[in-house]
Amino acid sequence: MASGKHFDNREAINTFFIEGRDILENMESDLITLEKGEMDDEILNSIFRCAHTIKGTAGMFGFEEIESFTHIMESLLDDVRKKEILINSEMISLLLQCKDFMGAMLDFFQNNESTLMSDEMSGTGIMLRERLMQYFEKGNEYGDTGKVTNQSWHISLRFHENVFKVGLDPQSFISYLNKIGKIVNIVSVKDSLPSFSEYIPADCYLGFEIKFLADTTKEKIQDVFEYVQDDCSIRIIPPQSTIDDFVKLIQELPEENFKIGDMLTKIGTLTETELNQALKLQKSSVAEDLEKSDIKPLGQIIMESNMVPRQIIEAALQKQESIRKNSEKVHTIRVDANKLDILINLIGELVITSSNVSQLSEKTRSNELIESVSEMTRLIENIRDSTMNVRMVQIGETFRKYERIIRDLSKETGKEINLEMHGGETELDKTLVEKIADPLTHLIRNAIDHGIGKPDERAAMGKSRAGNLKLNAFHETGGIVIEVIDDGNGLDREKILNKAVEKGLVSAAHQLSETEIFQFIFEPGFSTAEKITNISGRGVGMDVVRNNIELLRGTVILKSEKGAGTTVRIHLPLTLAIIDGFLIQLGSDFYVIPLDMVVECIEVEKADIKGKEAGNFINMRGEVLPFMRLREFFNLTYEPVRENIVVVEYAQKKAGLIVDKPHGEFQTVVKPFGRLFKSLKWVSGSTILGNGQVALILDIPKLIHELQGMEIFLNS
Repeated sequence: MASGKHFDNREAINTFFIEGRDILENMESDLITLEKGEMDDEILNSIFRCAHTIKGTAGMFGFEEIESFTHIMESLLDDVRKKEILINSEMISLLLQCKDFMGAMLDFFQNNESTLMSDEMSGTGIMLRERLMQYFEKGNEYGDTGKVTNQSWHISLRFHENVFKVGLDPQSFISYLNKIGKIVNIVSVKDSLPSFSEYIPADCYLGFEIKFLADTTKEKIQDVFEYVQDDCSIRIIPPQSTIDDFVKLIQELPEENFKIGDMLTKIGTLTETELNQALKLQKSSVAEDLEKSDIKPLGQIIMESNMVPRQIIEAALQKQESIRKNSEKVHTIRVDANKLDILINLIGELVITSSNVSQLSEKTRSNELIESVSEMTRLIENIRDSTMNVRMVQIGETFRKYERIIRDLSKETGKEINLEMHGGETELDKTLVEKIADPLTHLIRNAIDHGIGKPDERAAMGKSRAGNLKLNAFHETGGIVIEVIDDGNGLDREKILNKAVEKGLVSAAHQLSETEIFQFIFEPGFSTAEKITNISGRGVGMDVVRNNIELLRGTVILKSEKGAGTTVRIHLPLTLAIIDGFLIQLGSDFYVIPLDMVVECIEVEKADIKGKEAGNFINMRGEVLPFMRLREFFNLTYEPVRENIVVVEYAQKKAGLIVDKPHGEFQTVVKPFGRLFKSLKWVSGSTILGNGQVALILDIPKLIHELQGMEIFLNS
């Protein structure tokens, strides 16, 4: 139970919860990477650091349940790093469950004032603790930094001449070593022994080189000589294997502004006594030569005094340099998403006001005013772009979250699945990333449950036993495309058609193309699954995918080949807030086309444009271009003086839209429709012009669908 001794600083605690979840996501990703066979020491160290960081921070804020649970997990990971316990798939599964439980504890303590977890949650914690403890042999858990086992230490000992005069017996200290370990070998050093004529019986000239076997730390060995430390020189060198461990410990230290002495004492290779001695030597070196402005580096003094092996000193210096370089990198701060939304809305209103001011300035015909307004507009555009970039995030982080889902489903279904991810660096609006998560989850679950077969089934078809699932992302014509591709069984055209006829969605006599048949899987409640599983088969999923994507002003395209696999392609706009638009006019009404979808604009004569009897196609420099008159499409009854064709492109398909008058580029603040206007089919939102008039934003993907038909649209 949590102690309740939490800091009053709620902001700092909330930061702990947020960062804790980020750390757990990294832990999950690393564990899955390990399970794939990439047994890398750095990955193990990264997982250990995740557990260590959460444990330490939880303890600082008084969350004892999190601290104590994570301590057991950290101890197990430490033994895995030391190669004392071998990690396997079973342990990774347990560690993933522990990661989930740690996340659940973070959620609980963030959302509840009570410090008492539910019986179910406490029971889960007890069960996981017991399973973790099963991996430990008796006495196998180590907590002390720098502890070594079954290795020989080397002690270099030189007693000062006056040690006998102060009543100390060197032999007693050496004998005491056998109480904490075993002296394997001892050699007397006679370098300081004078000639017989200079020999003074009351002085001590003894020196020893000792090999010492003990399961202990450097500090405990030095404590043996605590009462004689002012009357001797002692250098304690750890076993060679432990030197490597110390180097690793230095590399794993957090990125803090450590001084060289702090690093060495923190990992246990330099004692406080040795550090104080080194600092005294540093001060004395300055006092000896006051003309020198440079102080002798402490690391050099420690190395020259043989307090710490050269390898460890060099590792500490490299770590120090790494910390220095990282401190020079760009730092990030966390900003509440709601604050960003408010900022975007304010900038949107600023854009509208700027448009109004621009129109008014043109009426005054004052060149100075027009120039000033133009400069203001340019600055507002820069502010807009900079602010929008703040909301842009890479989709790779979202992709990585599906590794765990795919891993768990693979084990649950008994299928082998290889995941490939491409285009993780592709950026899109954070709002879109959050809202696309559920549709992608549905698509991945369907691909695994319905698409990819079991290993024996795939082998019988001449395929690899492991199925392949790909997640791709890339930019295309002002938007982003996300693909979910599997090499499974593909869609069964006849089965889908029969089910559609059975449900009364279409007549058996009606002739449909393959693409039209595939669209039935997006109907609510439509499923061809012969049995319902906890993964899919209830007919809820694909309709949710299409509805959610359409709410984001996107489209979903499906292509499949029986026996070869299925590709689901999602087209989305880059942002939902502010876009560059192309303003057009029909009669007295204004419309906006997303500028990224506009290819060109051409003025044409009416005689050059043939009507429906010619199939609504025009020869555009040798290219057959389908077109539509928006005036006729929207049932507007008037005759324009002249007409223009705006060529638009979406998903690698072009079409021409005939309009009365193009007005050119226009900064567009997207205003989503309320519930009353959600049924409007050919527009995706609205915006406000500088004069206060409302302009509708055309839904180009749907217009191209309507104009070219699904068969043409999907033929890429």
